[in-house]
Amino acid sequence: MTEAAPTNVNETPTAQPEPSAAAPDTNSATADATATTAATASTAATPEAAAPAEPAPPTLEEQLQTAQATIQEHRDAFLRAKAETENVRKRGQADVTAAHKYAVENFATEMLAVKDSLEAALGTENASADNLKSGVELTLKQLKAAFDKFNLAEENPVTLKFDPHKHQAITMVESDAEPNTVVNVLQKGYKLNDRVIRPALVTVAKAKAPPA
Repeated sequence: MTEAAPTNVNETPTAQPEPSAAAPDTNSATADATATTAATASTAATPEAAAPAEPAPPTLEEQLQTAQATIQEHRDAFLRAKAETENVRKRGQADVTAAHKYAVENFATEMLAVKDSLEAALGTENASADNLKSGVELTLKQLKAAFDKFNLAEENPVTLKFDPHKHQAITMVESDAEPNTVVNVLQKGYKLNDRVIRPALVTVAKAKAPPA
């Protein structure tokens, strides 16, 4: 019978390796870091995406075209204003010319009736002196009515103070009247509205010379 080999009591037993700690999951940590970075980038990029992009400044060519269009607009407006001013000036000049040319049209119409009366009086055959006088008086009445209609008033300044703006002195005579007073009217004066168109020809009084 075979004997069992003796056991060496001094043999050191082989140490068994202790189970190491579980190694961290590298792939999971990398995914988490990428997600965090993406979220941060998305959050940071959100305000920039919301802000509208600033328009690009106009180019020199665009600025030139805009300036030329403005100049053309102002030029057209100036030409229109100039043409309108010229039309107004021409119309005003035509109105003034017509006013000068036909200023006495209405007065001339009134004078036609006076002329007709005079011609009728002269055309009457074998008219007596009384009839001629009546016709002349009627004609004079028509003439005075026309004068009144157009504010043409006569100036007959007998006994009034001499006024060099309205009267024209022909001579001065000694008179009992107050000196520088009109004592005789040789020709009546006339004024249109407030303007004298013919001064009255008058004789003016002066003080009598003292007896010698």
